[in-house]
Order: sequence, then C-alpha cells, then structure tokens
Amino acid sequence: MFKKNYLIYTVTILFAILMVAYSLFSEKKNQQLGFIGVQKNGVTSGAQDRIYWSELLYKISYPVIHNLSEGTLKKNMPLETSEGYGMQADRVSHLEAVGRTMAGVAPWLALPDDNTKEGEMRKKLRGELLKGIANAVNPQSPDYLNFRTENQPIVDAGCMAHAFLRAPKALWEPLDPETKKRVVAEFKSLRDRNGPDNNWVFLAGIREAFLLKIGEQYDEERIKLALKRINEWYKGDGWYADGATFSIDYYNSHVIHPVVVDLLKVTTEKGLSSQADLDLAIKRMARHAEFLEHIISPEGTYPVFGRSITYRTAAFQALAQTALMEKLPDYMEPAQVRCGLTAVMHNLYDHGRNFDANGWLVLGFNGHQPLVADVYTSTGSLYMATLGFLALGLPLESRFWSDPPADWTSKKAWSGQLFKRDYHVDY
Repeated sequence: MFKKNYLIYTVTILFAILMVAYSLFSEKKNQQLGFIGVQKNGVTSGAQDRIYWSELLYKISYPVIHNLSEGTLKKNMPLETSEGYGMQADRVSHLEAVGRTMAGVAPWLALPDDNTKEGEMRKKLRGELLKGIANAVNPQSPDYLNFRTENQPIVDAGCMAHAFLRAPKALWEPLDPETKKRVVAEFKSLRDRNGPDNNWVFLAGIREAFLLKIGEQYDEERIKLALKRINEWYKGDGWYADGATFSIDYYNSHVIHPVVVDLLKVTTEKGLSSQADLDLAIKRMARHAEFLEHIISPEGTYPVFGRSITYRTAAFQALAQTALMEKLPDYMEPAQVRCGLTAVMHNLYDHGRNFDANGWLVLGFNGHQPLVADVYTSTGSLYMATLGFLALGLPLESRFWSDPPADWTSKKAWSGQLFKRDYHVDY
C-alpha cells in the first residue's frame, strides 16, 4: 500500500513539474512570437494595457532607434520594396523610418523618468534617439540621412519636425548646438522642392512651423498655403479631401487631422491664425475620432480599405491624439478607446507575422503581404505604425489608463447594450 501511494505521489509531482515547465516554455515562446502581456480571460486593467502598449511600441521602434544611435541603420535595416516601387529606397527609406518613428514615440518619451521598467525603456530610447539624431544630420556619420535629394524627404522631415513639436524638452532642447544647427540646415534645404498638392502641403507647413516656433527664419508662403488648404479641402462631418479630390482611406488620420491641429497650435501662438481656427480643427478631429472608434469591430478588427493600409496602427493616429489631448467627445469614455485600440493591437501584432527574424516590420497588413503595399512603400514607410500609440504620452494616473475596462461602441452595439446614436455635424 505504501509503495502504491508513493508511486501515485511521485507521478503527481512529476506531472505538476512538467505542467509548470510547459507553461513557462509556452509563455517564453509566446513572448518570442510577440504575445506580450495577453490575459487568458481577455479582460485587462489599464495598468496591464499600458505595459502591453509600452512593450509593443518599444519592440517596434527599437531596431530603428538603436541602429541609428550606433551608426548601423543603413547597414542593418532591410530595404524591402513594393512591386513597381518608384523610388531609390537607399535614398529615402531610412529617413522614412526615422522621421515616422520619432513622431510616434515623441509623446511617450516626453514623460519624466521614473524607476519603473517602462521608465527605464523610455530613458534608454530617449538617450539613443538623441544620439541617433546627431548621427542623422552629421555628414561624417555612416547614417547621415538624405534630406538633400528626392521629394520623399519632404514628408519625413515633416514627421521629424512634428516629433520636435510634440516633445521639445525631450527631443529638441537636449541636442547640442551643432546638431540643432545641422537639423535646421537640412530642413531649409528642402525648400528647393515641392511635392504633390495633397497632405504633403501640411507636412511641409509643419516643418516651417517648427522653424517659426524655435525662432528660425521660416517660409511664410508654405505655411500660408497649408492654412489655405485646410478650409479648401474640408468636406464636412470630420472629413478632409486629400487634395483636389475626395477619397475614402485613412489619410485623415495618417496625416491630416493631427498635423493640421499641431500646425495651428504654432500659427495661433505666433498670430498667423486665430484661436477659433484651432478650436474648430480640434472639434473636427474629435468628430473624425468618433468614426475611428466606431469602426473597431467587437472582435478588435477594422476595415481594410484605401491606400497605405500597410501603415497598420497609424490608421488610429487621430483617435490616439484626440485621447492624448483629452478632447474625446463627452459621451466617449477614455477606457473604451483604450480597450478598443488594445484589441486592435493584439490582433495585429500578437501572432508575430508583422516582424522579421530581426524585429523589423515587414511589408503587408497582418503578415508579410507585399502585394498590398503601394508603389511608394518600402520598409521605412511602415514605421507610421508607431503613430497609433500616442496615448502613451498620458501618465498612468490619467483616466485613459486608470479607468476600469469598458466596451467600445461596436462591441456595445452587437451585444445588445445601450449606445449613443450617431449623427453628422455641421462644423
């Protein structure tokens, strides 16, 4: 009897050890594949969501920022391009990766240091990015980036300027005088080129607005053109045309609303536009943010339509910025936005298909799907994805992160809960 009980006891212990080992192995494997902080019951606190967001943004941005700081970005970043790609990737893709990543991480890096794991990640990225910016504009660096030829740098210098405006004390003021002088020179060098008459006008405008903000000589005509296009292209109900014709895609969020609002912040401060103009632009962005929140399905997916779908979470930049500015519509709880965006991120990134073996983003939407990439898309272009993470610029104690979980609109609607009916607006 003793031997039988001893055998049962031994087998039970061995089974328990095997289960623990399997659990640890599975957790490690999931982390390797990109499953960061997933909860089995599907319900997470704001603090848990924040850990997930910060680890994911770090995962996406680290290869760009770290390699730039080491002078190895051009050496190590893959240059995958779309079919029919119409540019020379080695002249434009690296600046794309840097400018876009900077614009996405800026609000997060602007938070003060602390002793948390997240704080340590922020401090590391901020330090490496400051070193990397110096490399990016240093002609003697192997990672000296191209601002001087091609039209594409108009876009990505605009993204870099947007980052400086979003986090001046974290990303601009700490730079040494020589690096600042070089950044200004590179920005001014872009005035010998013009891009298409679409969202690029706003990106050129915000570049010049940054120069205005820091007291440098600026191109007033480019700012005037951007301000003129705001009203010319606004079509109503929170939607702008991206140029002369209107199309349904995510460019209102990829670029237009966030850049217009932050451009107007500068021009209003400097007396080139009115507070009423800025207030109206914020109201329009908040209306567009409603659409973005509504299109998140109960399962945490969203419609795949329009160009540049490879920008992934950048589709939600306007919603994330509206949350960051704490300008969400009164009925919309910050937690429902947090939970909806978190669900989208899990669907896009947890399976690991959107990263290559070295952690770089791959061409595609939800995996390596190069056929959906546009003719202007290369590896660097994909780092627009960081723009969906702007709400990390809110501190942990904000309502966005501290409120309990809440269902977003489509989840409420499809589960029979009460939700607010939707109407167009007249502004």
